[in-house]
Formats: sequence, structure tokens, C-alpha cells
Amino acid sequence: MSGGRPRYIGGAERRGRLALRHRLAGTERAGTPEEVAASLVALHGTDPATVYLAVGARLAEAAKTVPETERALYEDRTLVRMHGMRHTVFVFPTGLAAVVHASTGLDVAARARAALLKDMAKGGGPDAAWLAEVEAATLAALAGRGQATAAELARDEPRLREQFVYAAGKSYEAMHTVSGRLLRVLGVEGKVVRGRPLGSWTSSQFRWAVAPAHPELDPAEARVDLLRRWLAACGPATEADLKWWTGWRVTDVRTALRAVGAEEVSLDDGPGYVVPGDADPVAGPDSPWAALLPGLDPTAMGWQQRDWYLAPELRPLLFDGSGNVGPTVWWDGRVVGGWAQRPSGEIVWRILDPAIPREAEAAVAEQAERLVGWLGDARVTPRFRTPLERELSG
Repeated sequence: MSGGRPRYIGGAERRGRLALRHRLAGTERAGTPEEVAASLVALHGTDPATVYLAVGARLAEAAKTVPETERALYEDRTLVRMHGMRHTVFVFPTGLAAVVHASTGLDVAARARAALLKDMAKGGGPDAAWLAEVEAATLAALAGRGQATAAELARDEPRLREQFVYAAGKSYEAMHTVSGRLLRVLGVEGKVVRGRPLGSWTSSQFRWAVAPAHPELDPAEARVDLLRRWLAACGPATEADLKWWTGWRVTDVRTALRAVGAEEVSLDDGPGYVVPGDADPVAGPDSPWAALLPGLDPTAMGWQQRDWYLAPELRPLLFDGSGNVGPTVWWDGRVVGGWAQRPSGEIVWRILDPAIPREAEAAVAEQAERLVGWLGDARVTPRFRTPLERELSG
């Protein structure tokens, strides 16, 4: 603070911090996927391709993206794909699993199990005691196999094939299978995690594995730990940003901010917070930079209030109807356009900001060539498609 007032941090400085801390400026690129994940706290994992594309955009040697990410996820298990904030699938450093589970997973897990039992009861399915037996048998079978699909587990425990009516009498009535619902609940509870996909790294069909053992932490302490890590990566941020990213109640956010000792700063969109000692000016990269980031990239989705890096008029083309961002083109800390891959493998992109200089076009073209170079024969279509991505992909 200066004279008792919070220091003002403008958009330009925030964009500079983003470039350095999110490993997007060329000089700041990471050596391993583990470094990328640690720098960002979490990578969105709902769309499997997002993890690899987000890592590839930030690795110094992009050609290593696929083998190194597979090594980290499936061989060394230094990264884990599991449910986290807002009941969303993320990829975290494995050492962070206990923190995420305690800080955000416990409440979500309780609601998910209660909903399953309620839906089973309404749909004429078995009771909680039956489900507990099936759960125990399923976890034992999974431990014996190491990794397995839901179908493979159902061969070991046939009761997983049991079905019940969901939302009977409603327009969206459907038959639910115990295996699908139970495995999702076990995932939220931190008992199972996503394993290797059935196909290539772009496949959305995957195996399950028993979750790595982790200690049970105090939820309040875990929230403090997670908030400190996220503020260090994404600060300054507003209270609204923190509530949105974590999915916590506002009282939990405020309690954790106090426990962290967060310093208040002044932002264009209101009061913001940084970790202690991080309010001093931060110089950005020495030169402008370009990046092609995937749909659901953690940088593009990192804040609820985004005007400092994304002009409101660009959003209709770059987001779907549920608020999921598509593939974006960045220039010097701002979203300036979008990109897509065509069936031929060509990467096509469009700048939506007419004020972008000519040097940006050349830099974006260079990043497109870099992306084509490591993608090879792989074809990626975002799980959540946006108007501009659909148009560009042809």
C-alpha cells in the first residue's frame, strides 16, 4: 500500500504477470508438463485434448508434448486427472490431489452420492446397502486389474449393469446404468481417477484406475493452501474470480483470504488480492508474444472478470452457449482471435481485433506452424464448439 491505499495494478501489468507466470512468453516456456501444471495449478481435463494442447503451447520443446505428457500421466503418475473445482475434471500435480479433494471435493462428493441414492430410490433401483457392496467389489476388481473400463469392471462385478429409471415421467426420462453413475461418484470422492484412454491421446473414452493414496487434510487448511497457490499463479484477482474458480461459498473465500494474509490491491474492476509480498510492480516480457491456446485453456478460463484480456465484443464468437471458451489466438496478453484445425490437418486462424499490428500476424503464423509440427497426424476437435471454431474448421 502507498499512504494506506492499495496499490493500483492496471491491465498492462496484469497481462505481463500472466505472460510470465503462465509460461506463455517464449523465454518462460517450461521444460516438462509437471512444470506447466505447477505453474497453472490445474489444467482443464474435461476435454482430453485440452491437456496436451495447453502443455504444448508452454513447453520449450513442443515435439515432446505427447510422450512427456503421457509419461507424467500414466507412467510416473506425477500428474493425475480427477474431479476438482466446480465438479469439473482437471489435471493436477499428484501432490496436490489431497488439497483439491479436501478443499473442494468433499462437499461435491457428498451431494453426488446423495443424488445417486435418491435417483436410484425414485427409479426403483437397489438401496444404499446394495450400492455399498457393489462399490467395494468394484474397487477390489479395479485394484486387481490396475486399470479397466466400465465394461471390464462389469464383467468382474455384474451388478454394475443394473439399470434404473431416471426422471420418470419427465421429458428427459432415461435409463441410467449403475456403473456410469457410481464411477463418477467414486471419482468425485477421490477414490478413482481417469487412466489411459482407449485410443490415442485425443480419445474421450478412457479406463479407470484406483486413485493414488493421499492423506486426509483439514478442509479449511486445504482451502488456504489452494487459494495461496492460485493467487500466486493468477493474482491479482477479485473475490468474484476466486469464488468462481473454486466454486466455494463466499464466506469460505473470505476466510481463506484472511488466513493467507492476502494483500489488497486496486484493479479496474474493483478490489483485488495478491499473496503477501506480491503487490510490488512486476515487469512483463521484454518483447510481445503470440500463442494459440486450446478450448478450455486454464489461462483463458482463469478469471470470471476478463475484460482486461478479452474484449466483450469478441466473446459471442469465441464462447459456446454455456460459457466454455473455444480455441483462442493471443497477442501480448490479449485474446485477439480464434483458430481451428481442418480435417486436412491445416491450422487456420482469424484475427478479430483490427488494431493488431502486422508483426502479430507473422508471430501467430509462426505459432500455427509450431502447432502443426508437433500435432503430426492427430486431429483435434474441441468438445465444446464455438461459432468461430465451427466456421474456421470448415
